[in-house]
Amino acid sequence: MSRGNLEVVRQPLRARTRSSRALDERLALRFPALARATSRILSKLPPHSRLRQVALSRTALLSLGAYNRRDLEAAVVAWDPDFEYCPDRKWVEAGLVEWSYRGLAGYRRYIATADEVWGGANSLTPRELIDLAERIVILADVSMRAQTSGVPLTEAYGVVLALNGGKVIRIQEYFDHAEALKAVGLAE
Repeated sequence: MSRGNLEVVRQPLRARTRSSRALDERLALRFPALARATSRILSKLPPHSRLRQVALSRTALLSLGAYNRRDLEAAVVAWDPDFEYCPDRKWVEAGLVEWSYRGLAGYRRYIATADEVWGGANSLTPRELIDLAERIVILADVSMRAQTSGVPLTEAYGVVLALNGGKVIRIQEYFDHAEALKAVGLAE
């Protein structure tokens, strides 16, 4: 699909549950410079490149799986060390979280705060990856269970990742697929 001069590649995501790190996750954590170089090279490929599509899909699935295990170091291995994580506006306005968090330490604070509300019982089920060259959209469903009441809840979840040189530099979270798509100029 093309939008003006911008190529848009959409692909469904299907996750496998892992209880431990995959070999490529262990290698990326052991040799981060190699992981960064690989990301930089792949980011230069056009969105329709089969190699880029496979690599992005694999990276997204591994990152979401690591998040579900709360292995945050593995989840952010391909991100810039000073990345900015911006939670959904509704959570910020409700006073549950801050406007943004910086780096792995900040992201850990955000996850700890969210886990206080949801008892650490939330997990992401990936649905789709949308490659817009310098931005990536991941659409998923998030299953949660409220800490105090035990009430289960499943919501649409989306993130828009801004890239620079193959590294994620900013992540904006949405609890609405349509909002995430609108943020990148795509109407659902």
